[in-house]
Amino acid sequence: MKILLKQAYINDPTSAHNGQRADILIELGIIRDIQPKIDSTVDRVIHGNNISVSPGWVDIFANFADPGLEFKETIESGARAAAVGGFTDVFVLPNTKPVIDSKSQVEYIKHKSAAQAVNIYPIGALTKNAEGHDLAEMYDMRASGAIAFSDGTHPLQSAGILVKALQYVKAFDGVVIQIPDDKSVGPHGLMHEGIVSTQLGLAGKPMMAEELLVARDIKLARYADSKIHFTGVTSPRSIEYIRRAKEAGLKVTCSVTPYHLFFTDADLFNYDSNLKVYPPLRTSVEQSALKQAVLDGTIDCIATHHSPHETDSKVVEFEYAAFGMIGLETCYASLRKSLPELSENRIAELLSINPRKIFGLPASTIEKNSPAIVTIYESETPIQVTGAFFQSRSRNSAYIGKELTGSVLGIINGKN
Repeated sequence: MKILLKQAYINDPTSAHNGQRADILIELGIIRDIQPKIDSTVDRVIHGNNISVSPGWVDIFANFADPGLEFKETIESGARAAAVGGFTDVFVLPNTKPVIDSKSQVEYIKHKSAAQAVNIYPIGALTKNAEGHDLAEMYDMRASGAIAFSDGTHPLQSAGILVKALQYVKAFDGVVIQIPDDKSVGPHGLMHEGIVSTQLGLAGKPMMAEELLVARDIKLARYADSKIHFTGVTSPRSIEYIRRAKEAGLKVTCSVTPYHLFFTDADLFNYDSNLKVYPPLRTSVEQSALKQAVLDGTIDCIATHHSPHETDSKVVEFEYAAFGMIGLETCYASLRKSLPELSENRIAELLSINPRKIFGLPASTIEKNSPAIVTIYESETPIQVTGAFFQSRSRNSAYIGKELTGSVLGIINGKN
């Protein structure tokens, strides 16, 4: 199949064509030519109002709930949601039933996702059944295609086990992913501990729980001389710890979710259970620090923390609602709305270039004769989010009814 992108703005800091508008000819999944104007007989022409093209976006932390929880999401519906959101590559969490903690479970994900337009990479569990007690079969999972290792939504609490895991993955240059949360601090917290939680009468989760684990795990990564990635960072002090670790040359990286940049705990005054997320939403003060860290480069990438839930898990009293919200389809538009000053090149770094480097994915670049792994979008187009906007099996999104900025037209992933 031959596809022609007409007058696309090339947003790729790794390309000699970066910042240019050009026609891009793609044939059989390969970029065949890039010229100011291309006249060729093709199967499809893609054009629009100021379209842009970027190396294919990567989401490093999404739950597709398959196997075992297919009533929330499936590999197929998750892949459709990812494609609509502009993602060519997605890392899926091990928190399924059964947990992805063995070679056979990794191979199940790889086999079932092989025919999808989106590349789906399983994250292998650090410990058996993600229970935090005994290390899982990480070497076998890596050999079968696990992209990284994490207990997902159950961050590893034991320092002794985590340091062993960090030492273990070092043998194959692997990466450990942690949501930084000391669960012994504010274990019953439903939202950020602060003025709003007091006013609402809800149990709070203090930022100290995050900061303690970030400080501890940085020390463990230093000791093991291994790679750790913190995802869902929300605390300015955590950001400062990570910044200092990077300056010291440690192999520490981090990501933030789009919804922590868009919503704050003040948005919870109507008890919207879709805003009951993990880690919790913080105040506008912490949000400003997160935004600055995205702009100055301390934050390495964006992770959607896509967490689908059926209606029965969300339309209940706030205390009993499940944590999490879907985020693949709204990621780019949310980012553009909350950080309009973010440059196009910085967006490419956050969504594509940095996650590929951190986790060892093949580089994607917009150059002649390179594989066509690209995301096509319009950066200034306003969109109104409705329930029909989503391809996910679930609809637990606090963005419904919001007007955002930036429309994804689609992806080309060398398979199209």
